[in-house]
Amino acid sequence: METSTQTQVDPSKIMQVGTGFMATKTLLTAVNMELFTILSKRELSGKDIQSRLGLHNRNLYDFLDALVALGFLKRTGIKETSLYKNAPDSDMFLDKNKPSYVGGILEMCNNRLYPFWNDLEDGLKTGLPQNETKNGGEPIFEAVYADPKKLREFVSAMGGVQMGNFIAFAKQFDFSPYKTLCDIGGAGGALSAQVATNHKHVQCTTFDLAPVSPIAKENLNAMGLGEKVKVVSGDFFTDNFPKADIITMGQILHDWGTKDKKMLIQKAYDALPKGGALVIIENIIDDNRSENAFGLLMSLNMLIETTEGYDFTVSDFNKLAKEAGFTKMNIMPLTGPSSAAIAIK
Repeated sequence: METSTQTQVDPSKIMQVGTGFMATKTLLTAVNMELFTILSKRELSGKDIQSRLGLHNRNLYDFLDALVALGFLKRTGIKETSLYKNAPDSDMFLDKNKPSYVGGILEMCNNRLYPFWNDLEDGLKTGLPQNETKNGGEPIFEAVYADPKKLREFVSAMGGVQMGNFIAFAKQFDFSPYKTLCDIGGAGGALSAQVATNHKHVQCTTFDLAPVSPIAKENLNAMGLGEKVKVVSGDFFTDNFPKADIITMGQILHDWGTKDKKMLIQKAYDALPKGGALVIIENIIDDNRSENAFGLLMSLNMLIETTEGYDFTVSDFNKLAKEAGFTKMNIMPLTGPSSAAIAIK
């Protein structure tokens, strides 16, 4: 019996995850160099790509063919006779010129997060963030909001990575009993835009810090929703939330510790009417804490990036919502590892 079990045990998963950083960095590098944007126009030979990206001869085809083997590129011919084009998902989500671009978050992973994760062990031993603050830099949000270019990149990254969830939420949630929605920490207005487009009877407000307002207005005007979605400036720590039938928060709660999570949920409760809904869109971890690997890894990312933030389970959320006074809670799966946790007042 023991022998047959031993023969079935295979190290391939260990090796795949253990060397996964190689595939990660290959994809992030391709995104950062805008390879997929260049290939969205037409097929190119290896030599064309080399001259467009300023690459050396050495390992040129290893780099491109690794992206083929990983499924991000398609190829005809081989080496000198090869022609490369985007795979369908790369073309849809990694071409900078498409509104479906999700590469903003990958650019941030490449330019910021990748080196910080090298210090995960320090974070686990000290409980302290391992980002810019480690060497005396400003905390992430202060640094981002102080620099208009960084802020624009950050807002685009957050909107892009969540777009699939916002679309799924706008289509799946029953909006018929509700007339108003306020998205707290609404960044570029992506969630409000999806709800306003799909549900003409819902008046949406996107609420974020003052430096974000011009970006949100610009995005909404570009979508023809400038009149439909209200942009309100404020600080969710110091200001009361605008009153609305639905309060949403997308990827907000996980940035903060338990005390601040409670405060934000309480503010939402206070801003809602009886029967109103609080909707939290996050990578919510399964109660058994064994299935949503992405949610658990994202919680480790909160260790790298924040002083107290963590991702949470359905039960964790239900407990906090109940404490605030909410009576009915449920969960709505969205895309991939993300869900909407819903609490009714």
